[in-house]
Amino acid sequence: MKITRRHILATITAATVLGASPMAQAADIVRIGLPTKTYWPTTIAETAVRQKLFEKEGIAAELTIYRGGAETFEAMAAGAADVILDASSLVSAGRKKGVNSKVLASAATGYYGWQLMTLSKSTLGVNDLKGKKVAITSAGSGSDLLALWTQQDKKIEFTRVPVGGGGLVPNLLAGNVDAAVVYSPLSFQISKSGEARTILDYAREVPPNLTAGWIVLDKFAQEKPALVQKALNALYGAVAFMRNDRDATVKLIADLYEMPSEIAALEYENTILKLETDGNMAASNVSDAVQLSLDLAKLGGLKDIVPTQEVISTQFKPVATKP
Repeated sequence: MKITRRHILATITAATVLGASPMAQAADIVRIGLPTKTYWPTTIAETAVRQKLFEKEGIAAELTIYRGGAETFEAMAAGAADVILDASSLVSAGRKKGVNSKVLASAATGYYGWQLMTLSKSTLGVNDLKGKKVAITSAGSGSDLLALWTQQDKKIEFTRVPVGGGGLVPNLLAGNVDAAVVYSPLSFQISKSGEARTILDYAREVPPNLTAGWIVLDKFAQEKPALVQKALNALYGAVAFMRNDRDATVKLIADLYEMPSEIAALEYENTILKLETDGNMAASNVSDAVQLSLDLAKLGGLKDIVPTQEVISTQFKPVATKP
């Protein structure tokens, strides 16, 4: 299941000057796939929309929210999304299956706010999860990778239960699973409320690596490089805006995800301010960060991993659009 929100942000100055109708001069539309709703990539994309950054690049944006990273990647592979935010490990595994895509811009180098959580009343620790049920968003997603990494690193076996991004917290709180891999700001929210507690903080436990980036199919990058560049400019313009306007960003997070301002502020401080600011894949540390992410994917049990140079592209360098 997916949630679609369309934003048609066409610039019509040229149409006005030429006397043509706006529809005749409709802007190019980029379809952006996001892995789940209450998550920082959605905050970035929504900021870009609300600050008219796509419009300033002369394009329109259509945002689609999926149930997890794997479903988002599948949507791109099927031609339903043009630019997505996802894990580099999916790009690597996808190339082995004929889905030729690359990471064009780095977005995050840590699992900020990601936590393995149980109910507060539970006495379970990480090592007690043997034979238990742990909720993830979907098979092949970032939460699945972290669950697999946990099994390998802690040498335990448990059942991974895919429930979708919107199902993580409800299933945990209802007691349908024993633990869940929860992303921020949801992790902050249920911890602050006292409903759940953290038994493993992935931001601290997992070594820094390229955990997420903006990805497109090779074919799309070749056929529409200008559209890709403009989309990246708008997205990184949104990151710059968020870093420079704390109050507006905290309010947006609170409004978008219907949560208290104090939780939105935690998301801002612990996640938003730690995101990559320029997305430059040619930076000296990028190859090592990608390689480490692929090594962690192997440790987590993912197979068919291709070399780093086949996963990344330095064709684009985002130039942040200013509001």
